[in-house]
Amino acid sequence: MPSFTSKTLLAALAGAVAVNAHGHVKNVVVNGASFQGYDINVFPYTQNPPKVAAWTASNTDNGFVGPESFASSDIICHKNSANGQGRIVVAAGDSIFMQWDTWPESHHGPVIDYLASCGNTGCDKIEKTALEFFKIAEAGLVNGAQAPGRWASDVLIDNNNSWMVKIPANIRPGQYVLRHEIIALHSGGDLNGAQNYPQCINIEVTGSGTVLPQGVKGTSLYTPTDAGIRFNIYRSLDGYPIPGPALPAGFAPVVQGSSAIVSSATAVTGPATNAPAPVATTTAVNVAPSPTTIVTAVSTTAAAPTAVPVQTSTRPISTRPQPTRCPGLGRRHLRKVARA
Repeated sequence: MPSFTSKTLLAALAGAVAVNAHGHVKNVVVNGASFQGYDINVFPYTQNPPKVAAWTASNTDNGFVGPESFASSDIICHKNSANGQGRIVVAAGDSIFMQWDTWPESHHGPVIDYLASCGNTGCDKIEKTALEFFKIAEAGLVNGAQAPGRWASDVLIDNNNSWMVKIPANIRPGQYVLRHEIIALHSGGDLNGAQNYPQCINIEVTGSGTVLPQGVKGTSLYTPTDAGIRFNIYRSLDGYPIPGPALPAGFAPVVQGSSAIVSSATAVTGPATNAPAPVATTTAVNVAPSPTTIVTAVSTTAAAPTAVPVQTSTRPISTRPQPTRCPGLGRRHLRKVARA
């Protein structure tokens, strides 16, 4: 049996590897068309970055929002976030493929997706504190028989660091902010130890749906002591209470799959266009589900997603900061040592 010292060293090394591996959504795929996300490595240092559907944020270190900031506007769409100036047109019932640049294996936790209506204001102008979010999908613990368990975040990693989000078929047409989030619980046993990674994308939904569930302000989604926020994963688990408001009745569980990138696309800007969503170019077939609410699917025509072309930027206006260390390296990343 490894000594306490050796286990501590292994845990510290694992945490050190993950320090700079926290992720963000790099691009979004809708029916084979790839839309660039907010590039935290380029856009903050560019005079005139392209107008994208993703919200800007100051998480240039790939960092997180901690529970101590749940009552601040940072939890809405990440630190110091500002409205995306474009949007992606999708049809109600379409799936959106969110591709992260990376995600560390040690950062186990749920994946949760929300929508918030922008009303007649437009998502490029609405005040973020006015947004009211309702869940459209959630996934948490897959198998807790052996600590730290298998989680939705592990499914995301296995799916090429990607996650499929389905827009409800009966949702009312209009402009929405899609809030896609991973909550890392590797230090969740400690107060303020959880790590939230919210990512926001502006979309315009077309269709004839009529459903618009009541939402919750972003600053009221969670509290630091919620059962699914302060949660110790280093034990045998029979279940997990996914935090946030309840999933509205009639919304289907998330269906995971993949989407080929067959073209690149540019976000729409300006007034609502009522344009149709891109024509589907891939199909998906269900495979046997695992014993969880997560169902997997694979594309029958899709090749592995390719890299999104980087848009040319103009002169830099500032220098990049050095990535910061994960604050939990000394304490939070060493939670594994509690296991025998």
